[in-house]
Amino acid sequence: MRVFPLIGYLWLVVAPVLAEDKASERMADVVNMPGSVAVWDFVKREPGGKRRFLAHVPAFGRPAGGKAGGGNAQKVTGAGDAAPNEFPLDAGNYVRDFWGSGREATYADFPLLGRGPFGNAVQIRQETDPDFRPLLFVPRERLHDTPLDIKGAGKSVTVVVWAIRESGNHALAGIWHEGTDLKQDSTAGIQKVQRGQRQYALFAGLNKEGSACGHVSENGASSFLNRYALHKCNSAEVSPKVPANAPAEKLDAAWECFAMTFDHEKDQLTGWLNGHAGDRWLENPQKDNLLSFAANAWKQGHLRREEGVQPGEDPNFPADQFYNPPEETPVSAKVLSENDVERVELREYGYTKVKFTLRKSGDESKLAERELVALRLNPWWYPHDLYTPANDGSGGPFTIGRVIHSSRSVGFTGWIGGVAVFDRALSEAELKKLTELGRKPVSAVPSGL
Repeated sequence: MRVFPLIGYLWLVVAPVLAEDKASERMADVVNMPGSVAVWDFVKREPGGKRRFLAHVPAFGRPAGGKAGGGNAQKVTGAGDAAPNEFPLDAGNYVRDFWGSGREATYADFPLLGRGPFGNAVQIRQETDPDFRPLLFVPRERLHDTPLDIKGAGKSVTVVVWAIRESGNHALAGIWHEGTDLKQDSTAGIQKVQRGQRQYALFAGLNKEGSACGHVSENGASSFLNRYALHKCNSAEVSPKVPANAPAEKLDAAWECFAMTFDHEKDQLTGWLNGHAGDRWLENPQKDNLLSFAANAWKQGHLRREEGVQPGEDPNFPADQFYNPPEETPVSAKVLSENDVERVELREYGYTKVKFTLRKSGDESKLAERELVALRLNPWWYPHDLYTPANDGSGGPFTIGRVIHSSRSVGFTGWIGGVAVFDRALSEAELKKLTELGRKPVSAVPSGL
């Protein structure tokens, strides 16, 4: 009697079911974590019709009819029945939507890996057509004032993305409509001009490519008189580049857990890679192409506090754009030089390093010069609320893989195997747990197939 072929056949039948069960258990761990809002695993789909990807959402604890603070996780579907808002993802090409050129995007433009941290993953490809920038998104009208629409006073947020980065440093997921109103070469011929509608998002590095970069905005638009929003953080560690067509065993070992947290109680924006944040500083920020604007905002804030107009002060600089983290008590202080005339000290604070030049006069020393030596990029000090779009449908969509923006660059490429949003700042221990959940990818039979 030959039993081995039968055993092998049974294993082929049972193995996918076991894998799906394991993926379901992992997903339950994420969805049941306190503060969970929505989790996409690219396995759960609509049972019919467009078969769009759906989010896993908490089953209880979010009453219908709540507004931005209390949450509106449910929608009435008829005859008094209530169903959760599972935030189905549409496929779109934002160049077509805003410039009127390029073809429509479909789900066929997001190849599936067939396995991932939760059973599947979608590919964001290195598109070569400049008129084709596909993304997955939840339109604003389907997310406004839901728990996914995290905004306003006292709100915190966490975004987690399990990904394999092939290239790029741009958006992974979030509500981050960068606007199409910036006047640059790429906006020539644009048909639909909109200002920025930024709230929160996770990027694959931006100014520090490959890091986990959290981005938040208090006004939806720009920061420190620069054209771009500049409140962002960068994890200390960076993710490697892995070809999207690498052998299966290499891809399976390449999953990274990108995350960003904004903790409104601490005024801290932090980037995390695989559950580790780490300190990151930018030395000589005045020489940085973008963060020189933050350095100037720091300088203008201090000059404004002095009596009269000071040398280098811009009287027209808006006070709400000053960048002055707490500098009452230094973490450390070091005397760099001293003579009979002056003493030069380097003082490190929570978010800045400042060089002070003190002129001596008798037994007293008077501040003669204050120079910003370094800005802390992780965590980043952010003392504002998250932007609240007007209640007129003008807010941005929630997007995965790309965001709407004027430059139309390719952005991040690679695999995305899960996206999760929480309405609080997760702890280091929780982020390490989420990292471990995705360490060993599994395959799962797509729901409904």
